[in-house]
Amino acid sequence: MAPQRFHEQFDHIQRSMPDIPLAMGPEDSAEFLYEKGVVLARDGEEARLVEDTVRSHFTDTRGLLPDHVGRTGPQTNRAGITRIRVADPAHGEDVVPHALSALREAEGRQGRRLVSRNHVVHIAVNACPGDEPVPAPRGERANPAPAKGRYHARTAVDVLVVDTGLVHDHASYPLLAHTSGDPQTSETGTDGVLRQYVGHGTFIAGILAAVAPNTDITVRGTLSDAGAVLESEFGAKLLEAVDEGGWPDIISLSAGTAGAGAQGLIGLDAFMRELREQRTLLVAAAGNNASDSPFWPAAYAALPEYEDCVLSVGALRGDGESAACFSNHGPWVRVHAPGERLTSALTGFGTPVPYVYQHSTYDTCRYGCDYSCTCQYPRHTGVLSEEREGTAGKPDQVMFDGLAQWSGTSFATPVVAALVAAHMTAHRERDPRAAGARLLASLTQSADVHGTRAPALRPPTWRPVPVVIPAQPA
Repeated sequence: MAPQRFHEQFDHIQRSMPDIPLAMGPEDSAEFLYEKGVVLARDGEEARLVEDTVRSHFTDTRGLLPDHVGRTGPQTNRAGITRIRVADPAHGEDVVPHALSALREAEGRQGRRLVSRNHVVHIAVNACPGDEPVPAPRGERANPAPAKGRYHARTAVDVLVVDTGLVHDHASYPLLAHTSGDPQTSETGTDGVLRQYVGHGTFIAGILAAVAPNTDITVRGTLSDAGAVLESEFGAKLLEAVDEGGWPDIISLSAGTAGAGAQGLIGLDAFMRELREQRTLLVAAAGNNASDSPFWPAAYAALPEYEDCVLSVGALRGDGESAACFSNHGPWVRVHAPGERLTSALTGFGTPVPYVYQHSTYDTCRYGCDYSCTCQYPRHTGVLSEEREGTAGKPDQVMFDGLAQWSGTSFATPVVAALVAAHMTAHRERDPRAAGARLLASLTQSADVHGTRAPALRPPTWRPVPVVIPAQPA
């Protein structure tokens, strides 16, 4: 059975995409979301083959027209994909699984995957949230704390954060003095309450600036306010993000999806091909499903053609000794870094902003871990939870006045991106991929990840957060 929190988020994301009917899959674990009634194929001969197969397999093909994503008039479709309707989702069950099965024989003849679901790509605390932000105690410093060093415009490492944009008062946080980008839209509702996941991009930028002071950070509001976007749009949005300012040294990406099989996302084919030809290093979050299923695009790090340009990041628990309960894991995760209860900028620096929790905490870890994880503490009752645990009263509200604690592979990712940037500065290295490779090759640190020792990076200014491990019964 899928975690309750995933089902809660399904409804939240569906409301943010009212015109796009969504489904949850696979049926036995519900690790990803996708668009009902639609499949994706690569433009050209492959798309035509998929269309012909669909038409021969289904008796009613009225209105099942291809949509060449990104095409405007005679211009080339840079995203390189065609969105094909296989059924009207308003009628009966979703037929996407049947369409994929019908195409397996054709894929076998071609020797490659021809078609996929149109996945929902989401920030890595969205469909699979590590937790929700918690106001930092007054007087608490950022964690990781600011590293020593100065900003020099001529030598600053260029880092692009593809996320949800910057909150209106981000400039009130001194570490973000050299951060620019898109504004976060719709920060609060009509009731003045902070919307869910507002500040996600700002929090990430704060971590980057703390660990690597000599960086030019740009935050693009590529993802919607709910932090979710269809795969058919995601590749084009990533290309637009790099087009706006040119390919950076490092991209910090805390978004992705499971369910793409072993070859990655068809919707990202064009972006990944262009990335491979650049010098940019993509640092990507491994996701928070507590699963060993590949989470894309982070899992491209395990494919030989992309292993030098993608660095996948899992999260360590508060004390840094082992993996966080929520973190995805597996051989496709290249490195782990602190990602539980980090402290960074959120919002409310001038005027405190209220926030109402969306998810209830649990009496025990929803993934079965043996320490005081963020599933359990601090206790709160949420709006979306159908069976509210803890207090049975109304949802809990808190006030944010600047800094917050937050957990997820979303935040372990900028830790690693910043350590690569800091390595570039310290060693006057201009090749981010070479810097990342050298940083990993020089590692002497490791952590326990599901019974094995895995590479780990811990910033010098990071402070471990003690965890409580309950006594085992005699």
